[in-house]
Amino acid sequence: MDPEVVRASRHTPFSDPGALRARWEALPADADVAAIGAVVRNLLYHYRADGIEVPEERRSDIDARWVRRILALDAQRHPEPLDVPRERAERVAGCCRDYTLLAVSALRERGVPARSRVGFAGYFGEGFHHDHVVVEFHDGGRWVRADAQLEPAWHPFDTCDLPAAGLAGFATAAEVWRAIRAGEADARSFGVFPGSPFAGEPFVFDYVLRDLAHRMGDELLLWDIWGAMSEQPTDAEAAWMDGLAALTIAADAGDDDAASELARRYERDDRLNPRGRVLQASPYGQPDVEVDLVADAP
Repeated sequence: MDPEVVRASRHTPFSDPGALRARWEALPADADVAAIGAVVRNLLYHYRADGIEVPEERRSDIDARWVRRILALDAQRHPEPLDVPRERAERVAGCCRDYTLLAVSALRERGVPARSRVGFAGYFGEGFHHDHVVVEFHDGGRWVRADAQLEPAWHPFDTCDLPAAGLAGFATAAEVWRAIRAGEADARSFGVFPGSPFAGEPFVFDYVLRDLAHRMGDELLLWDIWGAMSEQPTDAEAAWMDGLAALTIAADAGDDDAASELARRYERDDRLNPRGRVLQASPYGQPDVEVDLVADAP
């Protein structure tokens, strides 16, 4: 079997529900990605995009990181089954990474190979591409991308089988990096939001690293820092990233050798692999925190 599919079939420390497994088992056995997405949206609200002021005592929700911890937070507030409606402001605060990771966890529980992909979405508004994370699952014949954060009725495309729309749709960070380097895209139009300091070529550089980590089973937070991440990559670092992005794009196109080389590099290169330790920054401006991803795991 394809090693990429095998890897995506297995839980990671981040997707494993652990003692909260029964929460997923309560869902219908035939729950597909659409049904799972609906449940996930019932558990979370976006800490920034949904316009809800997160109470100070719940701001740590966004750093919950592990599925078992996210599910535990929900269970503390809502002991009822996952599909019983929750008031939006009483859900767990998170972001696209969390919607995706919860969906990936539920799919893996059902034996469906799934992983998260990190990149940028052009469908949230004209002229800007917001950083985003989506589900990628294997249906037995191909990899399919789905956006678990989106309400299907609000969008003119299939949110459970995202169309290939180039930079206007969802593009991986590697695809965006290649487009910027080729002069085909304005780096300033890729970031957290228009006018944000978290945008541009250095931001995309870091997101290629994030996407590789997620692909390899380290589904880290979007504000974690490790390895080669840089406020301003040097020319040599940018050239190195050209090669990494090219390998990612080739692997996505079905090149088994490229996929194997990505895995080999991730295993050996400290610039790519966090080795179980990251510096966790804070969207709320709190001091950075060093996190031991093994010792601190629930």
